[in-house]
Amino acid sequence: MNDGVPTELVRYVVASTGLPERVAARVVADVVGYFDETAEQFVRRRHAELQARELRNAEIWQRLDAELAQRPVAAPTFTERQLRRIVYG
Repeated sequence: MNDGVPTELVRYVVASTGLPERVAARVVADVVGYFDETAEQFVRRRHAELQARELRNAEIWQRLDAELAQRPVAAPTFTERQLRRIVYG
């Protein structure tokens, strides 16, 4: 059951939730995939999502800064200007 999914983590999820191993492996793979995107990919995706909710860029930049700081593997600290460059080029 390797498929790039950490076996030890799957075992932990099975033990802590009672999920069948196959389901736990799929959940772990989904979560690992979610956090596999680069900081730049995350910024672009979240900017588009927040913009679709009609938030203004000033608020979006603040949210992105806070969200990046909370990611399991800390992203580099970006200035507002760097965030704009990631999104708009």
